[in-house]
Amino acid sequence: MKNILSLLAFLVTITACAQDRFAKVQIESTEVSENTFMLTGSGGNIMIAIDKEKVVMIDDQFAPLSDKIKDAIGEITEYPIAYLINTHHHGDHTGGNGNFNSKETTIVAHVNVKERLIAEGKEENFIPEMTLEEELELQLPTQTCLLIHVHNAHTDGDTFIYFIEENVVHMGDVFFNARYPYIDLKSGGSIDGYIIAQQRVIETINKDTKIIPGHGTLASYEDLVNNIEMLTDIKGKIEYLIRTGVSKEDIIKDETITAVYDEQGFGSGFINSERFRTTIYESLKK
Repeated sequence: MKNILSLLAFLVTITACAQDRFAKVQIESTEVSENTFMLTGSGGNIMIAIDKEKVVMIDDQFAPLSDKIKDAIGEITEYPIAYLINTHHHGDHTGGNGNFNSKETTIVAHVNVKERLIAEGKEENFIPEMTLEEELELQLPTQTCLLIHVHNAHTDGDTFIYFIEENVVHMGDVFFNARYPYIDLKSGGSIDGYIIAQQRVIETINKDTKIIPGHGTLASYEDLVNNIEMLTDIKGKIEYLIRTGVSKEDIIKDETITAVYDEQGFGSGFINSERFRTTIYESLKK
């Protein structure tokens, strides 16, 4: 009996902490183009795109924030959400799926996202109803919305979404602007795939494209180019050290590998420089 009461008390404490975590979060809206907006709060950046009476939403953060996000969307448009796209399966991008899904809304994601969410035991209204394997074009009244899968980047189910007429792309966690990225090796991510994914985006967009990253501030083409250079540089240095027989421990401790980028603040986000060096090492050895 004591064990049961202790467990219940623990669960109540955890629930209270979760509620407190999101209580003070404010959802901020930024106009990206005439018909697209970026919402920030806690978790991955959200995109709202309006095309006549159809609304496309990309990612939805955590479930406890859904009401606040709905209020923020209501300030932008009164039209219902036709499509909700998940850029990948992580909870800070899909947590609100069940709260936003409705008869008017179709959840869209890569097939691996669907499989991972099912494996996690998510309820039916949480699961994507439309999937892609490589590319998909959503049917919108006037805009062209391209969904393009990139392989083994942040995860094995990443998709970036490009609105051609608006010239805006949402990259999900294939891009952390001005920060070291989190590469989920356990979910199929890799440093090689991550760089290739960013290069694929560069090949798809143009120099005037506005970029919504998975995390961080609104970005430009130049920001993405610089990010690719940073990733390639650090990967190359670690690759060389591995070839010359330097141990894992010494590589992880070697602050000179990332020093120039640490000075620019790249290690101040969710992933610090030591953890990023570790990730690249483990990805290359894998």
